[in-house]
Amino acid sequence: MGLSIGQQCFLEWPMANDLHEHLIELAYEAAVVPELWPNVLHQVGGIAKARGIVLLTAAPHDVRWVASPGMHDDTVAYVEGGWHERNGRLPRLLAANHAGFLRDIDVFDTPEEVQQDYQIREFFRPRGLGWGAGTAIPVPSGDVLIYSVEREYRHGPIEREAIEQLDALRPHLARAALLSARLGMERARAATESLAMLGLPAAVLRRGGRLMAANTLFDRLVPDVMQDRTDRLTLAATAADALFAQAVGALDQGLIGVEVRSVPIAAQEDRPPLIVHLVPIQGAARDLFDRALAIVIVTPVVPSEVPTAEVLQGLFDLTPAEARVARGIGEGRTVEAIAVAFGISRETVRNQLKAVLAKTGLGRQVELAGLLAGAKVPPGSSAD
Repeated sequence: MGLSIGQQCFLEWPMANDLHEHLIELAYEAAVVPELWPNVLHQVGGIAKARGIVLLTAAPHDVRWVASPGMHDDTVAYVEGGWHERNGRLPRLLAANHAGFLRDIDVFDTPEEVQQDYQIREFFRPRGLGWGAGTAIPVPSGDVLIYSVEREYRHGPIEREAIEQLDALRPHLARAALLSARLGMERARAATESLAMLGLPAAVLRRGGRLMAANTLFDRLVPDVMQDRTDRLTLAATAADALFAQAVGALDQGLIGVEVRSVPIAAQEDRPPLIVHLVPIQGAARDLFDRALAIVIVTPVVPSEVPTAEVLQGLFDLTPAEARVARGIGEGRTVEAIAVAFGISRETVRNQLKAVLAKTGLGRQVELAGLLAGAKVPPGSSAD
């Protein structure tokens, strides 16, 4: 393989012990604070004079990634363009089953064949890239993580000396990734238990809407309110579940930003109305390692003042006019009284009421009135 790290004296490839230790410390720090991964990838990429490094999942149907700043825009274009489905490098890398970094010129027969690869020729070369190296890291979840080092074409293939230095760091990069995955699960459990201390049933969903972790208060809602199915967490109430599935699907596809989506569940004889809040978990690195999608928080509705129109509008994505009608219903007003109060026709109020019922997943006006009777969460409530 050539000279060891301690023997190298190439001025262009310095790997002093201080730098080596610094990069190791950064990697383990990122394992605990995932937001630091882009900086770690940037600094490790400097070893190979790379534009950057992308850390991504190997599964083409479920690509999750985090990239150094210099590769962020390229990676967005790569995934959005579906280029991960036309990857000639990855199957060769995985087939090699090598516990180290391999260059493109190591997995292809010749440098010319590298540049003839469709993905490299059509995606990387037009972006000034074209030479790379990678290594595969299996993780307990069943995923395979790929560290992909991308170098600009004008610099030529990555040198063997740089690969040796990357290989020296690989055990630490692998352990940091594994630690991130394990800590991700612990963070999920900790989040739900913290909410339990506030009396809130809560759970964390994986990508796809499957249950990742839940507190005991949430467990008590299964199966009467919540149902932990193989494909995803579902709500027992069919109409409410349709809205919940829509929200989870949109979030899973990245169509929802940071806003919280709320889904009401009508009261039953033995329990009050409930509101299920879907709170997105932000951060590409968190998504890469623990696959956490959102926190589900269930708030029982107890008597209190009817929420303001502004609160209703934000909770259920109502228009201002719809929120105004909803508040009126919550206050016990009739359709006729609301029409008179706001100087609009009864037909207009009825149409707006239909829209409110559709957006909240409720079937009857009386269910809406019961739901809006209040929204205060009693301390220690288990919603049994």
